[in-house]
Amino acid sequence: MRFTISTKGFTDIIDITPQVLEMVRKSKIKEGFCLVYCPGSTCGITTIEYEEGLIKDFKRILERVAPMSEDYEHCKKWGDCNGYAHIRSALLRPILTVPIENGKLVLGQWQNLVFIDFDNRPRKREISVKTIGN
Repeated sequence: MRFTISTKGFTDIIDITPQVLEMVRKSKIKEGFCLVYCPGSTCGITTIEYEEGLIKDFKRILERVAPMSEDYEHCKKWGDCNGYAHIRSALLRPILTVPIENGKLVLGQWQNLVFIDFDNRPRKREISVKTIGN
């Protein structure tokens, strides 16, 4: 199963929990796993508390770890100057696995599934959701 989202790029963080929950419901899997994947080398999927202050903090920390303004070798090679986006994606990964119990995702009280587009431009992104189990 798949769904598409439009992003702003530049570390755009989007809550995808509702879409994934709906796909888990439609799968009728009661016990198993849900894999959420973004094909692409400049995106990430993780869990965080989707709260305005934490999102700002998260973006600030990512900027410290892999700053957009850094002079990346990748930019010299391809001229697209999104080396930081590839580094961030490698650190956060474009895939996440979440257990399913009793037909529901096993998430903490404040956890949301988020998609992060690190690229330096808006994009349409396709998210793939695969449920495995019985």
